[in-house]
Formats: sequence, structure tokens, C-alpha cells
Amino acid sequence: MKGILLINLGSPKDLEFESIKDYLKEFLSDDLVIDYPKFLQQILVNWIIVPSRYKNTREAYSEIWTDQGSPLINSTLNLGEKIKSKAEVPVEVSMRYQYPSIEEGLVKLKNKGCSDIFVVPLYPHYAMSTTLTTENEVKRIASELNLGVNLKFIGAFYNKEEYIKSLSAVIAKNRQEDSDFLLFSYHGIPNRHLLKTDPTKKHCLKVESCCDVQSDATPFCYKAQVLETSKLCVNELNLKDHEWGVSFQSRIGPGWIEPFTDKELVNLVNQGIKKLDVVCPAFVIDNLETLEEMNISGRETFLDAGGESFNYIPCLNTEESWVDFLVTASKR
Repeated sequence: MKGILLINLGSPKDLEFESIKDYLKEFLSDDLVIDYPKFLQQILVNWIIVPSRYKNTREAYSEIWTDQGSPLINSTLNLGEKIKSKAEVPVEVSMRYQYPSIEEGLVKLKNKGCSDIFVVPLYPHYAMSTTLTTENEVKRIASELNLGVNLKFIGAFYNKEEYIKSLSAVIAKNRQEDSDFLLFSYHGIPNRHLLKTDPTKKHCLKVESCCDVQSDATPFCYKAQVLETSKLCVNELNLKDHEWGVSFQSRIGPGWIEPFTDKELVNLVNQGIKKLDVVCPAFVIDNLETLEEMNISGRETFLDAGGESFNYIPCLNTEESWVDFLVTASKR
């Protein structure tokens, strides 16, 4: 029997300081997230990043926390229920970091009689800090527990027709009628990650307009894939070149993909954009980066710079056409 395992990034289990610290330490200690030598990584994580950020991180989470807890976890669980009702196979939800764990999800599916597990890391675009680390962890746990199951992964779906149509429909439904501009804001990654995942070692950031040139690096290039998602949506929405743009949020330190969203929000105002729509297609479920960083902090940045109207467009969440895409993909 087949089962489906949905995996999202994760969240603290509650707003206690220890929970915030535990989540940050586990997340940032992943060698595919902060990819420095282990001793340097641990100095940065335990002595610099976590001590300096956990209070602000807790404050940010408190802005979006609900009576049911983490929006990310609860919305992903709701997505799982929707898929289960349509796919008519066992579905479990796990998080790459913290609870509910990947081990728990795999064991539950195995105990339900699933010998084939379709694994869905909920990231449309390939990146070592999301897709690769999730795939590696699933394979490691399945092997260590000797579960004897067949694993199949969905893979990057950034350019799949059903995904693009669903995303475009959500954008169209939620846009302001008199919007001046649509900004696609994606989660940023360090440029060095692009170089590390390039199997050719001679394309990403080394060829002029590298993201516009198809190569063996494209299936592993986060930047090329997010740009392609944007272009496909723009075509679906019939937007003109001056009506949209791409930026990158959530950076930590120098050397990350540009342009940076916080700076771009100010630049757009300076260019005469007054009524802005923003969508965050790196995420399929609303979370801290969309609900707080974009819809609260980003809104404040744009309006304080002189913008008149900031409209955040929600993620796919449990949109029916998105659910249908995942159900169909699991049967292929």
C-alpha cells in the first residue's frame, strides 16, 4: 500500500524561550543550512546567532501565534487532511526540525501497512538547505530504522503546469484592482549555495545571465528556478515587464542573493510605485517569513517609505487546485 509523507520546515512547539532556542539550534546546526566547518558553525550558532536572535525571534512568532499554536504546523496538518480525503491513502505530516518528527511520520505510515511512501518536501524550488537536507534526513532515518519501505520523492515542481496555474489563480484572486506592481519575494540563500549545488562547477554565477541559460545546473539552481516560476506566472497573468519584479528576503549576513526585499520595497516607492501586491512563492504554507516578516514588517517598511497600499497575497495553503496537484503527483 502507498502512503504520503508531507514535510515542512518546522517551528518551535511553543513560545517559551527554551523552545525557541531548541528550534534555532537544531535548524542552524544543519550542515546544509550553515555550511561552515562544524567548529565554526557551532561557535556562530551557540555563541553569536542564537543568543543575539532568540528574543527577537520569539517576539516575531508571538505576532503570528494562534490559540492553536504554530500557523505553519497547523496549516500543514490541514493540508494533510485535505490530501488524505482526496487521495484515499494514509497521509502523515512531519517537520524537518522539531515536532512532528520525520521518524514519527515514517513509522506511522509503516505501521499502517505502507510499503511505498511518496515523500513531499513542501518546497517548489531545489535548494540544499531545504530539499536536499530533507531528502537526506528521510533516507537516513528509513535506513537506520530498517523500515524496508520504498521511498519516492516529488522533486522540484517550480515549473509544473498544475502548480503554476494554481499559484497564478491565487495571485489573480487576491490582487488589488488598481495595483501598480506585483513583487515576487522569495526566501534568500547564500550565493555560495548556488555554487555548491552546481554539478558542472562552471555555470552558476560564472556564465553571463547564467539563470537564463539552460544547463545541467538548472535542476539544482534555486535562483534559476524561482525566476522561471515568476516568468511562468507572469505569462499566466498577462503582466507587462514594468508591472512585476523579483526580490529575496530573510538574509543572514553578506553574500546572499540580491536584490534584497527590504531594500526593494523602498526602491519601488522611489520609482513611483504606490500600490503594491506581494506574493512569496518559495513557501506553499504561510509561516513566520510570510505572516510576520512580509505582511507585518515588510508592510511597515513600504508604508513608512511613502507607499500608499500594501497587499500581501497568501500562500497556496489548502487551495483546492493545489491539493489536487499533490494528489495527482502522488499517483504518478
